[in-house]
Amino acid sequence: MNDFNIILFLCSWGPHPAYQTLQDRAADIPSEIKMVRIPCAGRISKALLFKPFEMGADGVALVGCPAGSCRYGAGTTNANANEEDTRGILHLLGLGSQRLRLANFMPEDADGLLSFLRDFASEIIRMGKTPVSPPAKDKALSDLAEAARKAIAQNNVYSCQDCGKCSSSCPLTLAGKPFSPRALAASIISGSLSEPTVQKDVWACLTCGLCSERCPSSVNFPQFIREIRSILKGTGSGSAEVHGGFLQSLMRTMASPGVQTRHWDWITHEVRTDPAAKTLFFGGCAPYFDIFFGRHLGVKTTRMITDSIKLLNFFDITPALLPDERCCGHDLLWSGDRENFLALARLNQEAFGSSGAEEIIVSCPECYRTLSVDYPAHGIDIPLKITLLHDLIEREVDKGAVAFTPHGGVVTFLDPCRMRYLPKGRELPRKLIARLKPSAFKEMKEGGASSDCCGNCAWIGCDAFSKALQVKRIAQAKASGADLLVTGCPKCQIHMKCAMEDPFLGPDLTMEVEDLTALIVRSIHWE
Repeated sequence: MNDFNIILFLCSWGPHPAYQTLQDRAADIPSEIKMVRIPCAGRISKALLFKPFEMGADGVALVGCPAGSCRYGAGTTNANANEEDTRGILHLLGLGSQRLRLANFMPEDADGLLSFLRDFASEIIRMGKTPVSPPAKDKALSDLAEAARKAIAQNNVYSCQDCGKCSSSCPLTLAGKPFSPRALAASIISGSLSEPTVQKDVWACLTCGLCSERCPSSVNFPQFIREIRSILKGTGSGSAEVHGGFLQSLMRTMASPGVQTRHWDWITHEVRTDPAAKTLFFGGCAPYFDIFFGRHLGVKTTRMITDSIKLLNFFDITPALLPDERCCGHDLLWSGDRENFLALARLNQEAFGSSGAEEIIVSCPECYRTLSVDYPAHGIDIPLKITLLHDLIEREVDKGAVAFTPHGGVVTFLDPCRMRYLPKGRELPRKLIARLKPSAFKEMKEGGASSDCCGNCAWIGCDAFSKALQVKRIAQAKASGADLLVTGCPKCQIHMKCAMEDPFLGPDLTMEVEDLTALIVRSIHWE
């Protein structure tokens, strides 16, 4: 029995008539190919190109019209860009970029199309079955009301005093969105979880934690929302995943045990690593972010990783790297996909345990929070010391003999949500910035202890209000008088860059954005 599965996305205009000709002739089209008719090859986004691979497809062919013949003008150009980027992702995942192929045919070229399909099917069979297992399905709960009651009790939601301090501090509410944490909590307590408006607000919450910080009753609202999302996942409730759900698909794919990523293929020789080292550096998802967002935003979040390793090298630390490093699972957990988060966490637990390392250095605040807090909370024990890079830098600098070339500019800092609530999470970045001796450090309005979110979390719920929040944060940074906005999280940088693409306010929002590690690595030196 043939068990290969190849998805063919076929444009309705040029190649589909050619395909119909093959069918009329009863041509021997490879049986492994499953055809999906589409309006234009350029309409198949990176998320749609990648989705079949998440579900276990062995190959994907995207067939459109030759350049100059696209009915929609830019279809061929868009298809070329999306195919190239998705191939890059497949390479990093270790699946093989050859599993995706783009071709273009006119209606009269039926023989050329048949030759392409046969050649591609042969190539996929030669490569073998995909190592990706279809992701675990969300478990449907028989009693949603009871599950919700447990989430309410575990997170102290019954203690809500309806005082309104949560709503008065919520960034989304202040951005004008008709959203209230206390109203949402009250609706769920009253048994209205199945109401569409309630479910919509569950997915809208940024889980930034400002509401919980202000709550006099210590209601853990972010964790409560996370639990409710997990409950709703089993009902098939839409999770408002942005970018077509691409980033969640990517992470669920990495939860397959058979996947052996090539996570570090991009790393340059300017950094030193040692596979036998007792210190392991965990880099995070920046390589995937750069491919996915690179054309649109020009982000270079991999610089954060390279600069982090350079700083370790500066302190004579030559770290090991996991060749097949996977995502930490932060976004799966916070978007309610607990089953696949746990599958990914267990794979990471095994990889860390067998690495021979004694300490993990992490530069991404979301990775640090996930490994040090969320893994243990879900019964995933990591028998290694987990250290945030900023802590290591401060510790090493305190030993002396280290100096910094003064930065000279005026800077401000955007606090990552997952760092603000960690010990020294607010103070440490500012202490490091002070060591760089800028001309001035200007705290932006709603900065520090009252710092707002960058507008999105876990790649869900991005809308006009979260975009307004991003625009507001940049406006506040510029209003502070700073000429440089410093971040400590790759996603904050991506979201700030995205806000600068505003077609109306773009010129007024243009501002230099830099990661803190980049500033440090450029100025640190031995005395």
